[in-house]
Amino acid sequence: MNQILLVEDDKAIIEALQKYLKSEDFETYTASGQKEAEQVLSGHSPQICLVDLSLEDGDGYGVCEAAKKRNIPVIFLTASGDEMSVVKGLDMGADDYIAKPFRPRELISRIRRVLRQYENTSKMLSLGQHVIVDLEKGQVTKDGEPVELSALEYRLLTVFINNKGILLSRNKLLEDIWDIGGDFVNDNTLTVYIKRIREKIEQNPQNPQIIKTMRGLGYRMD
Repeated sequence: MNQILLVEDDKAIIEALQKYLKSEDFETYTASGQKEAEQVLSGHSPQICLVDLSLEDGDGYGVCEAAKKRNIPVIFLTASGDEMSVVKGLDMGADDYIAKPFRPRELISRIRRVLRQYENTSKMLSLGQHVIVDLEKGQVTKDGEPVELSALEYRLLTVFINNKGILLSRNKLLEDIWDIGGDFVNDNTLTVYIKRIREKIEQNPQNPQIIKTMRGLGYRMD
C-alpha cells in the first residue's frame, strides 16, 4: 500500500480526501502545517506528498523543500490563480500541481502518473529515514548533508544496495568487492569497512538499522 503525506489545513478537505484515498488503497498521513509535516517526514517515508501552498504555519514551499531532501515527489494543491506561485513551486522541484476545486479521480490519476515517472526515472535510493544515495552521481547524503565515503566503502555500499533484502555471507561480500574493484580485501578489512560505513550512515552505529548483522550468517540491508 502506497503511503501519502497530505499537508492541508482545511479539515473538511482532509476528511474527504482521506476517505477517498483509502478507497483507492492509499494509506494517508496528515499535517496541517509545515512544522507538523516535517515531523511526519522525520519519522516516516511516504511515497508522495500532497501539499497545499497555504498552511496554518509556514507554507507549502518549505514542505516541498523538506520532502525533496528525502527524494519524495510533491504535488501542490492550490486554490491560488497566481501563476507565479505555481511556477515558483515547480522551480523548487515540485512534480505537479492541481487547482482546487479538483475532481478526486483526476487527483488519483496525477498521483499515479507521478509515482510511475519517479519509479522509472529516479536514480535516487532512500536508506531508512535519513540517508539518500544518488546512484547516478555516486553521492550519499544524510539529513541533506554530504557523507564522505572512500571508493571501497561506496563499492561495498552498492553491493548491499544491489542485494537489498538478501542475506549476504562474508565470503559473498569479499567475492563481490574483489570482482568490482580488483582490490584485495581480507576478512578483517571487511569488518573495518562495514564498521566505518555504519558510523557514517546509521543514526546509532551500535544498533544498526540499515546494514544489519545476522549473527553467524552474514549481513542484510533491509
